[in-house]
Amino acid sequence: MKTIMTAKKNTNIKKFDNYLFDLYGTLIDIRTNEDSDKLWNTIRILYGYEGAIYTNEELKDMYHFFIMEEMNIIRKKNPNRKHIDVDLGKVFKKLFEYKKINKISEDKIKNLATTFRSISTENITLYDGVYELLDFLKENKKKIFLLSNAQSLFTLNELKMFGLDKYFDDIFISSDYEVSKPDEEFFMIPIKKYNLDTNKTVMIGNDYLSDMQGASKVKIHGIYIHQEISTPVDNPDKIIADCKIMSGVFKNIKLFLEE
Repeated sequence: MKTIMTAKKNTNIKKFDNYLFDLYGTLIDIRTNEDSDKLWNTIRILYGYEGAIYTNEELKDMYHFFIMEEMNIIRKKNPNRKHIDVDLGKVFKKLFEYKKINKISEDKIKNLATTFRSISTENITLYDGVYELLDFLKENKKKIFLLSNAQSLFTLNELKMFGLDKYFDDIFISSDYEVSKPDEEFFMIPIKKYNLDTNKTVMIGNDYLSDMQGASKVKIHGIYIHQEISTPVDNPDKIIADCKIMSGVFKNIKLFLEE
């Protein structure tokens, strides 16, 4: 796809002091498959070791049932919230409780989640140029935050795996707050916590709906990069962003900031 880069006048590294990054599809290229027989057979065995006996299909069905149950609980507490997320740790725990296994440690839940993620992940790599961009921002004394629709049980391990955690001044993951992008509430959490100047804050992400439209709603800037796993875009002109990189070449973000 043709690269499209557009910018407002005087947009460069000096314009932004605060950078909010999406993670998956922006910094990390990841492909997962949560429908594989190997995944559910392995998780079934791990539950069985603790006395929670399932068939593969029952375990998979109840997993999705408890996700929906958690979503409904959050909706009742926050009826005006449009975009919610659940903590899968609660779901994994409920799968034990459903089989009358009530004394499961948090460490076992974390280990189970790690196994679930590692087996369901078919590929995970960094986009070329990620370290260079983050080092460049640090060298220029910029504040860097992660704002990701993700699960802490998965994401914190993957940040450490690639050594990304050291770059962020703070990390905001949707499962921890039960709200996700593009909800304005999620964007406002780091903005309020650090009293960020919205005129000097930019969101960098690969989803024109959750990242760019969400950023626009709270009046912060946007840098959009289109990747293979991005939501399909029919008309790039409709994307609200200071910069649009339709080619998916991550290094072009740094080039844009250096203009």
